[in-house]
Amino acid sequence: MAQERDREGNRFSARVGRYARVGTNVGGIAAKLAGARVFGFDIDNEKNAAELAAALGGLKGPLMKVAQLLSTIPDALPPEYTTELAKLQADAPPMGWAFVKRRMRAELGVDWQKQFGEFGKEPAAAASLGQVHKATTLQGMRVACKLQYPDMASAVEADLKQLQWLFSMHRRMQPAIDTREIAKEISARVREELDYGREAKNIAAYRKMLRADDRIRVPDVVDNLSTNRLLTMGWLDGRPMLEFKDHALEDRNHLAETMFHAWWHPFSHFGMIHGDPHLGNYTVRTRDGDPEGINLLDYGCIRVFPASFVQGVVDLYMGLLHEDMNRVVHAYEQWGFKGLSREVIDILNIWARFIYGPLLTDRVRSVADGVSPAEYGRGEAFKVHKALKERGPVTVPQEFVFMDRAAIGLGGVFLHLRAELNFYQLFNEQIEGFSADTVSARQREVLQAAGFQPSENAA
Repeated sequence: MAQERDREGNRFSARVGRYARVGTNVGGIAAKLAGARVFGFDIDNEKNAAELAAALGGLKGPLMKVAQLLSTIPDALPPEYTTELAKLQADAPPMGWAFVKRRMRAELGVDWQKQFGEFGKEPAAAASLGQVHKATTLQGMRVACKLQYPDMASAVEADLKQLQWLFSMHRRMQPAIDTREIAKEISARVREELDYGREAKNIAAYRKMLRADDRIRVPDVVDNLSTNRLLTMGWLDGRPMLEFKDHALEDRNHLAETMFHAWWHPFSHFGMIHGDPHLGNYTVRTRDGDPEGINLLDYGCIRVFPASFVQGVVDLYMGLLHEDMNRVVHAYEQWGFKGLSREVIDILNIWARFIYGPLLTDRVRSVADGVSPAEYGRGEAFKVHKALKERGPVTVPQEFVFMDRAAIGLGGVFLHLRAELNFYQLFNEQIEGFSADTVSARQREVLQAAGFQPSENAA
């Protein structure tokens, strides 16, 4: 990586500004909720949720990413809140050329433009923490330059503070789920996304894990044009996934099967997942107009799990498949659920049977019949929320958060494609001969080859 020129850091002034912009609005809603509890007023969650969305809607960047994540976790916030937060857009307004020049100068030095053959002034794409510019190197290689927005470290810390306020409010509202571990996990992963040096290592790991499958392309990283806030990667030509939703079933199934492998293979063989599998993170590579494969574009949200967690995923699947409740309970305990009663286990199994449902029947099927991508998982989340209200609160282990998020996101992609596959067969191919020890050894090897230190991925 090029030498980092860190002139921003976690600037106190920027952080204070962010607190002021969000804190007044969120604090006012929190005060209203607290007053309602003290004086016994009814709380209108729907109205307060709309006010909260309005308070947050003008902000961009990490808070929007967090809000959309929360909308997929059962009872992380009341249903009325998640419905409103799910509507928020994560795209930030693009930085103008003057901003871009200052940012690039800060990352690569005053002569930065001489290090490129061409550099597009207009962004080619936007992300929650930055934007992408198309460029060419001096050697003529086409590249994507992902440039982080100014003061993102400060924005993240301020936004995570607001997240703690939201969760604190929620814990006063008789929640079914204790959100403390969820908050820890979200905070850790969002902070990691700030580090483009780490993302470059994630890319190297994925190149190694998926190198045997020519359907899936992972970009190269141009090290001498990258820093901790600038990531320069090889440009991958592709078209949006949704352009293929009306193609022949054979084409749609090909894309869905490729997506399944791109997500489940790294997890089942190396204990790593892509924690944000939404449609914007993939494009389709074509030949003569037909889909040939997929490009994986974003590696900021990669979660590394201990092999024991992967073992729990396999054990829960096998327990549900063979109706072996002892194995099911053991799986939940491996994941870190504490003090589980039979009633709570039955409630958790509502969610587990939904997530594993397509994998449990040996037949060709859709991932969920008659369900829209926007509604995928919401019905089951409501059932879990309602049942846990009588038994909770249950503390969700930290590692579970992004596993759940990714499974919902992947299912949504399959629904968009209207794929019909034998998911049972695909999954069992991935876990054939599974061994936690083998996963652990493979994980160590791939992370070391990618440049990670052992302490960087401590679970």
